[in-house]
Amino acid sequence: MSEVKISAATRTEFGKGAARRIRRENNVPGVLYGHGSDPLHLTLPGHELLLALRTPNVLIALDIDGKSNELAIPKAVQRDPLKGFLEHVDLQLVQRGEKVQVEIPVQTEGELAPGGNLLEHVLPALPVEAEATHIPEGVTVSVEGLEAGASVLAKDITLPKGVTLTVEEDAVVLQVLAAQAEEAPEGAEGEGEEAAEA
Repeated sequence: MSEVKISAATRTEFGKGAARRIRRENNVPGVLYGHGSDPLHLTLPGHELLLALRTPNVLIALDIDGKSNELAIPKAVQRDPLKGFLEHVDLQLVQRGEKVQVEIPVQTEGELAPGGNLLEHVLPALPVEAEATHIPEGVTVSVEGLEAGASVLAKDITLPKGVTLTVEEDAVVLQVLAAQAEEAPEGAEGEGEEAAEA
């Protein structure tokens, strides 16, 4: 679990105009909440935040106004639908040793059984509970040799120590779909019948 230090400043201006000004300065508006405290509105450095968010469930050590240090994890990230830049981020306050509920990416390794079958990610991310400072970056599942109709359930996935499922054990995470048979071109049957009659 990586921990990234980011300096942040509290902000008192709100609304679309204020948010646009913040983004023009290559910063990102955000809010920090949790533990029953009032939401704290922040301005965060855009480039540093973008790099940090490349890691799923990254642990962010916030230096706020150079006065206080807080730990947080990203809970909601808004991006521009066209350009992809960060528009806003929600951060959840956490403490060392505290358990939090997050979703971790599911990666696969290995090859399916021959036959052109398709692997469907029913749950691209697995809901789990883990210690805030020890959230795994993801889990890897072997699909080696799986045939059509096979599925991987949540309970089949080996989780790191201290991590527990927050989804039903029988929830389907991955399943193998049979390859679609190619349909004969339209008119092929009729042409064959006509040829036979002739």
